[in-house]
Amino acid sequence: MSGGAVAMPGDPVVGPEQAASHGLSPDEYAAIRRILGRTPTFTELGVFSVMWSEHCSYKSSRRHLKMLPSRGERVAQGPGENAGALDIGDGLLAVFKIESHNHPSFLEPYQGAATGVGGILRDIFTMGARPIASMNSLKFGAFDHPRTPWLLGGVVAGIGGYGNCVGVPTVAGEVMFDAAYDGNILVNAFCLGLVRRDELLSARAHGVGNVVLYVGSATGRDGIHGASLLASAEFDAESQAKRPTVQVGDPFTEKLLIEACLEAAHTGAIVAIQDMGAAGLTSSSSEMASRGGVGIEIDLDRVPLREPGLTPYEILLSESQERMLLVAEPDRVAELASIFGKWDLHSVEIGRITDNGRWRVRAGGKIAADIPVGALTEDAPMYDRPAAPPDPVPAATVVKSAATPEWPDPAAVLRRLIASPNVGSRRWVYRQYDSLVQSNTVTGPGGGAAVLRIKGTRRGLVMKVDSNPRACALDPYFGAIAAVCESAVNVACAGGTPIGLTNCLNYGNPERPAIMWQFIRGVEGIRDAAIALKTPVVSGNVSFYNETEGRAIPPTPTIAMVGLIEDVEARIGPFFQQAGDAIVIVRSARPSIAASEYGALFGAGAASLRPIDPAREKLLIDTLIGASGAGLIRSVHDVAEGGLAVGIAESCFGEVKLGAAIELPSDGLDANGPDHGIGHKLDQLTDLFGEGRSTLVISAPDRSVGPLRARFAAAGLEVFLAGRVIAEPRLIIGSVIDEDLSGLEELYERVIPGRLGQL
Repeated sequence: MSGGAVAMPGDPVVGPEQAASHGLSPDEYAAIRRILGRTPTFTELGVFSVMWSEHCSYKSSRRHLKMLPSRGERVAQGPGENAGALDIGDGLLAVFKIESHNHPSFLEPYQGAATGVGGILRDIFTMGARPIASMNSLKFGAFDHPRTPWLLGGVVAGIGGYGNCVGVPTVAGEVMFDAAYDGNILVNAFCLGLVRRDELLSARAHGVGNVVLYVGSATGRDGIHGASLLASAEFDAESQAKRPTVQVGDPFTEKLLIEACLEAAHTGAIVAIQDMGAAGLTSSSSEMASRGGVGIEIDLDRVPLREPGLTPYEILLSESQERMLLVAEPDRVAELASIFGKWDLHSVEIGRITDNGRWRVRAGGKIAADIPVGALTEDAPMYDRPAAPPDPVPAATVVKSAATPEWPDPAAVLRRLIASPNVGSRRWVYRQYDSLVQSNTVTGPGGGAAVLRIKGTRRGLVMKVDSNPRACALDPYFGAIAAVCESAVNVACAGGTPIGLTNCLNYGNPERPAIMWQFIRGVEGIRDAAIALKTPVVSGNVSFYNETEGRAIPPTPTIAMVGLIEDVEARIGPFFQQAGDAIVIVRSARPSIAASEYGALFGAGAASLRPIDPAREKLLIDTLIGASGAGLIRSVHDVAEGGLAVGIAESCFGEVKLGAAIELPSDGLDANGPDHGIGHKLDQLTDLFGEGRSTLVISAPDRSVGPLRARFAAAGLEVFLAGRVIAEPRLIIGSVIDEDLSGLEELYERVIPGRLGQL
């Protein structure tokens, strides 16, 4: 028999049924009994249930995540710590990560989103880095679904309420509405911080006899089983009963915790540090010990509590917010206590590092849990789940043939696209976020990729978050490539060189072979794109079980790309700047109606996604960066939702109200033919409203047109002289569109507030 844990007074009897109610399979429960050589106590059962949950153990995904490239000359820390870190020069590291808080946000949108922000912030300052920027990726159900306005309002308020109070700017993001998310929204939160390379902290505990310190807020009952029974299971008719497992955040305490932890880090007194995130005290203590190859012993009687009567089970599984676990040498404990006391935060000695490789917990003078550290961490179950593509979907057909004269009027199509919540302005969302606090933001929300200055230098960081679930639904491999490439192109459009990424992989139930196939193909796509673009994957998160009563979300790998710009004053914006400038269109390949907003609105589409060559996207990015650095470009806007016509319109929506005149001869938009033109109706719709491979709308002075065309043509890319920026505020595209820009912009700006009745 191994270990000497005893049941606590009032504990339920542990058996197969109790294990099943904790989300453990019969085989997993049998494995626990083998590991312990006995039946686990109720406390131990709870501990295994959270640490062996999908959310904590990555038991369905970690074998596949190994294929992602995580090394590179800039990589200072890859996956395995709280966040990844890239060397950005001047002795500084950019520390960043993206994570999900999907299920909590669906049940309790304000607190779910707020605590998602708080959790990702802690992942960053746990590394010793000061958080300087946040982004988010939000997916909601159809706008006319009865829950969508409530969820949208709560999530946005939660992100703004927490981020604004804690003093970290929200600088970029994305929002999508689609019926595929009616039963399971996505809330993915990103944070980036800066730290000097020699001050980077680790979550690797070491030093037998070193002290384990609990710092931050007291522990309550909120969040218990958030990792195992909420984040690691699909929704069903009983999901609303899980609302008590959603944590409650306190941004004011988080701000104190940031300052206290960073001050403590500067002293050099911290041996190791980790956030008490998912699975709380259990995961932080066991994972720190595992990384360092040591044991750990915790005394729960010393843990600060918000309310009396918490059991060991509840204390260990609580996910109360704003708490950290530190390891320090005994002679530095008083020094750390003084720092945290100055910030009115708990700093309590609750344990020791041991040399026996065990995770041992005491309560009331008894051993409440005694488990080998490895059993909770690296030796947790790892499954090679069956994977198989879904049954073929009947081929979608274009609803009208090229010979049919009743094609939608392009001007009417443009107006409807502009008025779509997936295309129109997100100002209603981001005006609720403080994007300027800390005074680092050079380009914030609404201007493409965010640009932040690195104080003390001329250089800056560029960042953008992107996803493409409609493309991933058609082809999870090429859809994932598209997401990586789009985020990198967005960074390059601002003048930055992409240097690394983090991902949040949102999928359905991995126990279903079709979902597992989607996931594996998505990881393969991210791998191939990251290798081609030379952007290592330094951190990330997997979120499975995003489905309700058997209906899964579309595969939604979300990519947050980080880049460097040598001079923030040389950044480029997406809006036209000067009347008379030439408008040049560059693209890596022809777009498609497949997976487009046009297809979603008008029912026209293609059966499959066209292949995307990431090496060709790399050529476009490198050529764009070179042209920007040579001063050839006045503005550049990437074409995304809505296609080229929308991209040109958005380029006109800057502070300087300028228009555009685009010529459309009937020769067809062909790189080997004339400089401009869209031919018959099908080509016209595809070229104007198709999406897919990278397309850029560039404005430049006449003297730059020749060098621009030469550079992009030499890279084998399609380049067209399309028209002119004009002083009159009109959008003119051949003979098919002639719109007053003020009317279009009004449609664009009122999309979300108009639907919410907040005009």
